[in-house]
Amino acid sequence: MIERRQFSGGMKGKNLRYLNENPGETPQVVRTGFLLLEHFSLPAFTQVLDTIITANLLRPGLFTSRTFGLSEGEVISDLGLVIRPDAVIDSSATKALDLLVVCGGYRTELKANEAFITLLKTAAEQGVMLAGLWNGAWFLGKAGLLDGYRCAIHPEHRPALAEISRATHVSSEPYVIDRDRLTASSPSGAFHMALDWIKGLYDKALVEGVEDILAFEESRYRRIKPAENICVSAPLREVVKLMDANLEEPLELEQLAVYAGRSRRQLERLFKEQLGTTPQRYYLELRITEARRLLQHTELSQVEVLVACGFVSPSHFSKCYSAYFGYRPSKEKRLVK
Repeated sequence: MIERRQFSGGMKGKNLRYLNENPGETPQVVRTGFLLLEHFSLPAFTQVLDTIITANLLRPGLFTSRTFGLSEGEVISDLGLVIRPDAVIDSSATKALDLLVVCGGYRTELKANEAFITLLKTAAEQGVMLAGLWNGAWFLGKAGLLDGYRCAIHPEHRPALAEISRATHVSSEPYVIDRDRLTASSPSGAFHMALDWIKGLYDKALVEGVEDILAFEESRYRRIKPAENICVSAPLREVVKLMDANLEEPLELEQLAVYAGRSRRQLERLFKEQLGTTPQRYYLELRITEARRLLQHTELSQVEVLVACGFVSPSHFSKCYSAYFGYRPSKEKRLVK
């Protein structure tokens, strides 16, 4: 049996959902809970929830999630949609969590009774990570759980938090992760907060895979340029852009070096240090990834695809495709309607 090749560097995340990297490995399961306060921001909540669910699509079993209310009954979101939480929050529920997310919103009242404050303090004592969305940080501050921490909160509620928690550094950033406290001031901040948190738990490739799926509707019709998604130096970014713009007729390594103003040896060193691979292999992975996209989302024939991606023969294309995806290109699912 031939061992399937693994994608390298910045290309790994874009192909992660097609590759089961560690089939025999039991993943670390992270238990998340969402405390939904009245008039909580539904977009902020769903940004975090969608991110962890998408991570589970890529690597099943990484996260579990439950929703909680402060009392029995339904909770109304800021958009007027009614949500019935899975359970009422209590100390036994928080003990079974790794992360508790306090979901606030623009119209969420800044008021917390003693039972709520005690619950948050107990969760912190249990070692649970605590997060606040929109004005969720206010409740953490009210419980004294942000003393000495940096945090993010919606601008409308910054003065209120500063008043009750003077030992907290209230940031103007969209999100802040400071040790075991995660806070976000907006839906967009919540999304990036969740991505950054997941990257700290697992790896960058998983985060890139999540981003690729959540940008799927856009990427169906035009590629998201790899150079925009990988953290590399400016010279290497230019080389990757050149590769990406010349898939049909791949450039020789010497040509790429000349265009980049670097020697061949310098170019090889940049790829090895920053992407962990060779220029030739990275170029091949770009072409294979684009070939898979074209096969799935266009009506081009297999021959048209292999030509568009710079392969010299059907046999060479099939061999390379099988080496990465574990099956021949003729077996690829067509997703066009």
